[in-house]
Amino acid sequence: MITDVRAPLEHQQPYSMGYEQMLEKVRYEGAYPTREKADEAVRLVLTGLGRQLTGDERVDLAACLPLEAARVLTAAQQIPDTQPLTGWAFVKDLAARSGASLATTRWDTGSVFAAVAAHAGPDLVTRLLRRLPSGYALLFGRAELAPAA
Repeated sequence: MITDVRAPLEHQQPYSMGYEQMLEKVRYEGAYPTREKADEAVRLVLTGLGRQLTGDERVDLAACLPLEAARVLTAAQQIPDTQPLTGWAFVKDLAARSGASLATTRWDTGSVFAAVAAHAGPDLVTRLLRRLPSGYALLFGRAELAPAA
């Protein structure tokens, strides 16, 4: 179940085991002090990624993620951006939306993308990187390779 961030903590439903594990991975990778901080990072980054992805890659990624994460990625009110953002522009956009520093947002993005990659697997991550503009490979912890001339 997805939790309502407006509800007091004592009234929220518990997360599924898969989402709990994802949050723990993000918390570990990002060295976040609490699960709530990891959850904030996951929601920020997956919402942003959902604005960048369309088509089969978006559907396939959502199918790999725990239900709560898939709902954040594919939220109905989230309209894909008409102008795709490079990896660096993606981080800058998230920083502007969250009010966090660029360094913190870059850290959050890398931490969440590490967990996303663990769920998606290398083949789907490769497909995502082919679909997204330049700069995302580094955010996923991969080398940014230039096409051969």
